[in-house]
Amino acid sequence: MSAYWIAHVTIHDLEQYKQYMALAPLAFEKYGAKFLARGGESVCMEGPEYQRHVIIEFFDLATAQACYHSEEYSKARAARQGCAEVMISIVESLG
Repeated sequence: MSAYWIAHVTIHDLEQYKQYMALAPLAFEKYGAKFLARGGESVCMEGPEYQRHVIIEFFDLATAQACYHSEEYSKARAARQGCAEVMISIVESLG
């Protein structure tokens, strides 16, 4: 059953965030991630407002979690530290 990363991001330092953008694709490629939404126009209806919203599809929940905990993504997260507010949830699909 597919699973999805749902990420909300507000970037405070684009130059530093570019380091994350250079590293994160290594993890996404390794774990077969498919981007369904990335950036684009959005409207916040409730809750905190973020600049960007990302939805990434994975084969299953275990793969989505493995990507998040991978060495590749850990390096990307470290590069992003302190330059962005990020909220990521991993959600299993309905079927």
